[in-house]
Amino acid sequence: MNTILEMRGIEKTFPGVKALNNVNLVVRTGEIHAVVGENGAGKSTLMKVLSGVYPHGSYAGDIIYQGQTRAFKDIVDSESVGIIIIHQELALVPLLSITENLFLGNEQATGGVIDWELSYAKAKGLLAKVGLKDPPSTLITNLGVGKQQLIEIAKALSKEVKLLILDEPTASLNESDSDALLELLLELKAQGISSILISHKLNEISKVADSITVLRDGATVDTFDCRKEAISEDRIIQNMVGREMADRYPKRTPQIGETIFEVRQWRVHHPIHPERVVIKDIDLYVRKGEIVGIAGLMGAGRTELAKSIFGRAYGTRISGEVHLHGKKIDVGTIQKAINHGIAYVTEDRKGDGLVLEDDIKKNISLANLGAIADNTVIDEAREFKVAAEFRSKMRIRCSSVLQKVVNLSGGNQQKVVLSKWLFSNPEVLILDEPTRGIDVGAKFEIYSLINQLAAEGKCIIMISSEMPELLGMCDRIYVMNEGQFVGQFDAAEASQEKIMRSIVRNERIKGLNS
Repeated sequence: MNTILEMRGIEKTFPGVKALNNVNLVVRTGEIHAVVGENGAGKSTLMKVLSGVYPHGSYAGDIIYQGQTRAFKDIVDSESVGIIIIHQELALVPLLSITENLFLGNEQATGGVIDWELSYAKAKGLLAKVGLKDPPSTLITNLGVGKQQLIEIAKALSKEVKLLILDEPTASLNESDSDALLELLLELKAQGISSILISHKLNEISKVADSITVLRDGATVDTFDCRKEAISEDRIIQNMVGREMADRYPKRTPQIGETIFEVRQWRVHHPIHPERVVIKDIDLYVRKGEIVGIAGLMGAGRTELAKSIFGRAYGTRISGEVHLHGKKIDVGTIQKAINHGIAYVTEDRKGDGLVLEDDIKKNISLANLGAIADNTVIDEAREFKVAAEFRSKMRIRCSSVLQKVVNLSGGNQQKVVLSKWLFSNPEVLILDEPTRGIDVGAKFEIYSLINQLAAEGKCIIMISSEMPELLGMCDRIYVMNEGQFVGQFDAAEASQEKIMRSIVRNERIKGLNS
């Protein structure tokens, strides 16, 4: 099989950090090549070098693509020869339509005039390829993160792609949508298109990868040919982290006490279409030291529920009650929710969780400035000390707490978001996809931290699209579908089959009643 890409001796340095150290990568024509490693291993940096985000001259080493040594000056340069990258963080324009985003910079025009009929027709075809049924005129801002990821993939397919780079493409997707995307990659492979797949979901890599390259601490550790032998997840993990991991989820003996947090008859209407009910009379409770999961397919309303409880950050015409220690509390604003000891770790760390151009220190203190201030004046020494403590506790990989958050890997950004809310010392912690885009080693650290918080008596609500994660971590799981709870299971009786059966049963009942 011919080689489409070879990267030789790639080195890339940032201030105080050597991100890539003599990395080598070979991708064959028409194969799916997975690149795996812990957060901060250099995966995304390597792809940014390849795609011209980091231009030639800013790194050492050679890129040989289609038999020629390349010196890409920017991303437009790499796209011109068929290298298309879909970044881990979404890069769509929220107030433009799906169609406008798909062809932004690649407008379907004749004589300088956009042909909207052609644009919409092509957009429909692209959306069908990635399994989206939304009208092409839909604004991006009205779509969830998962659908936005699919639009990013459709946008890549609109170009003459020969080598497709996908950085955590399924991080925002549920299991069925992820499977559809993997099938799409296999279809592209059958058409002779090569793909580089970066993913922390090793089960997905096992399904589709022809080759796997492992990076650790900015260097190439090993490359496996999956067509010659079966590569176990344990073997990949051992190469990624440099050690064996006997258990994916840390052991825990729950110490569950009385009911601390309750939501009663919670009803939320859509913020743009107020006639539409998004959350339908939800009842929820969490006991002291309990980890409660919320399972559901994409669009079930899990994030909308969480954000509406957290200071009415989502929705309109909200009704219902929130109780803490048996007393009704006012969560009418985000600040009131924080004052009552409620924290929300968002699924969208880039858009809602962080100030990317600020440093780690400022981001960590953001939700609890009063704790590092004297008479409204911030004590920078105290702020630095707090950030340094969280850097150590959370194992945030950075040059210093003065490093800008935008320059951290996705997993380390997530650790900064968690640090910010832990510094506010919450009693109720709502975690929305807390391990999205995080490698198995860092996941274990986050899981251990969640268990520690539960042991301290915190109330934990955990939303996750990964059912094994909910089953491995939670004491009790609510199942959500179309804005309502359709099932509830204790840990001992919960299973993926039972959760899916609850969702399917609800869909069947809804169909009979319609």
